Amino acid sequence: MDKNRVVGAAKEASGSIKEAAGKLIGNDRLRFRGTVEKVEGKILVKVGKAKDAVRKLLR
Repeated sequence: MDKNRVVGAAKEASGSIKEAAGKLIGNDRLRFRGTVEKVEGKILVKVGKAKDAVRKLLR
């Protein structure tokens, strides 16, 4: 498993928490940062999956 997948999953979880906290307390800036972090995490997970697929093909 690629490091990007692990880091991406962590960012995704952290972003979800920030997004929920922002909604809960009515802080639009925190909610937006959480959404951005969640999207960054999803991108990293996809990059990690692509790297794993390439490694698998090259074996």
